[in-house]
Order: sequence, then structure tokens, then C-alpha cells
Amino acid sequence: MAIPHQPAAGAAPARTSTASSLLRELVEVVVLAVILYFGISFAVQAVHVEGLSMFATLDDNDYLIANKIDYRLHAPQRGDIIILRPPTDNSKDFIKRIIALPGERLLISDGFVYINGHKLDEPYLPEAWVTLNNLYGPDGMVVPPNEYFVMGDNRNRSQDSRTFGFIGRDRIDGRAWFRIWPLNHFGNIYAQLPILETGTTSAG
Repeated sequence: MAIPHQPAAGAAPARTSTASSLLRELVEVVVLAVILYFGISFAVQAVHVEGLSMFATLDDNDYLIANKIDYRLHAPQRGDIIILRPPTDNSKDFIKRIIALPGERLLISDGFVYINGHKLDEPYLPEAWVTLNNLYGPDGMVVPPNEYFVMGDNRNRSQDSRTFGFIGRDRIDGRAWFRIWPLNHFGNIYAQLPILETGTTSAG
């Protein structure tokens, strides 16, 4: 007498276990992706350069990566290229270079910057500086605590601290890190940096 075929006892539980495992792995991948997304968004941002105020270090339509956590670890430094919000407008981001630090005495005379009586050598300037090139004479002005004096490298075509004043540290959103576009200029944007001359120089 024929014995009826019996289905495999463990088939259904095995299929359920496989489905649960796949679902668990999918959830883990989604959670990890969300964590990575918010972690990266917190740490860095892409920056689109509009205009020529930082020429020739940066050009119009360059794309940069900016580091948003650097200044949680240390204070901004002279020569840093920063992303900032001007004092009177939260809707705009500017890209400028830090020139003078809190507590320093700043003087601008005939297109040259003097910090505590020392001339600042700026090899990145693209041309002779003739616009707003005298400021705080004859004795200079001390930069207030937690504030910074910033300028664009293209001084003749830049709206910066010469017009809107010092920038508070709380207005600085990040430090430009490196260029990602155009590809033929990918990489370092700090090939040239400002250097304070060691000897005291008279601005007059």
C-alpha cells in the first residue's frame, strides 16, 4: 500500500528565517547609511565659489570641500580660507582669507598690511592693490577678542572686512580644505601663504 508523500517539516520555518535575516540586514544597511550621511554632513560641506574676490587662488565656479569641525578643535589661523556669514546678512556665504587675529594691531598703508608693526608678505595677490588700501592709520587698530579681519585675495574686487568690519568667530562656518573642481586644479589651495616679516617696518 502506497504511503502518502509528506512535506518537509522544516521548509516553512527555513523560508521565514531567511526573510527575517534579509530584512534585518536591510535595516542595518539603511541605519548605517543614515548615520554616515549625517556624520559627513556634520563634518564637511561642498562649496561653490561664485565671483572673483579670491582670484587667483580660487576662480569663479570652482568647487571646494570645506571642513566644518576644524574650528571646534582649534582657533582659526592667519592664512586660512574660510566660509563665513557677513555680519548683516545670514542668507549669504562669503569666502575670504584670514589676515589678522584677535589681539593683533592691524594697519593697512598704501596696499600693504602691517601686523604689530611687522609687514605681511602676501605672495598670492594677483595684482597691485589700489582699492581701499589705507585703513586704521597712523597707529593701527587692535582686533577685538574672538574677532578676525578677513579679505579676499583679489583686493580690488572684494567685499570684505574693509567694508563690513571684523568677523566674529561665531560667523565662521568652516575652513576651505581642498578643491574638487575643475579636475585639472584638483587638490591643494594653500600653495602660497602669508608670512610676517621678522623685522619691524615703518608704514610711513
